[in-house]
Amino acid sequence: ILASVFSLIIYWLVRDRYRVRNLSGKHVFITGCDTGLGNSMAKWLDKRGFCVIAACTTEKEGQELQSCSSPSLKTLNLNLADSNSITRAVGFVTEETAGKGLFGLVCNAEGTAPVAPTDWLRIEDFHSVLDVNLLGLIEITLKLLPLLKKAEGRVVNLINAKGLMAFVGGGYSLSKWGMEAFSDTLRIEMHHFGVKVSIIEHGFFKAGVVNSDIIEKYLFRLWNGLTPEIRDSYGEKYF
Repeated sequence: ILASVFSLIIYWLVRDRYRVRNLSGKHVFITGCDTGLGNSMAKWLDKRGFCVIAACTTEKEGQELQSCSSPSLKTLNLNLADSNSITRAVGFVTEETAGKGLFGLVCNAEGTAPVAPTDWLRIEDFHSVLDVNLLGLIEITLKLLPLLKKAEGRVVNLINAKGLMAFVGGGYSLSKWGMEAFSDTLRIEMHHFGVKVSIIEHGFFKAGVVNSDIIEKYLFRLWNGLTPEIRDSYGEKYF
């Protein structure tokens, strides 16, 4: 038992010393780079020599990111709920990688609202989250797989751990559990092609923008749109 434990410790130490070499020319595509984790990651990888392609939801956010990064960092606008936007982004990445393939795909973008008791919601409210967090992630991954296989690259899906707790209704937790299942399946299938698939379940952190106002706005809209029967079953005190 002691020999096994000792061997495992040595394996961990050797594994954790491994670093990717020759970073120059390796392209990494990151979604959700407007603020927070995606924005910080784009800057961090850019400083270490990767060719970063950062997807933002607005042109303004992309320009701000470019202004504090090296000339090799490229930005593009991306709406993961829009297949045409995804197709344009894939075309841009294909052109930028110029036959080298894609070394890394980091999926970080997420929609959160609305979150509310399930019988306050319509199917459209679920789509507004799932179309970005899950279906958009799946679509852009599928379309970039040929580039990832060519470079024997890796997929890294960032999943907020709070999404793995079913503490409120809506599509948020559903999307996170779906991301886990999609990633686990893809990892097994892509192993043959030398493509690595990782999940990072990160905890709570302050990204500089608090979306509580947005969530509250949605709650008021949903509450005011309920039938008298449903509203009375919950009561004003609950709201």
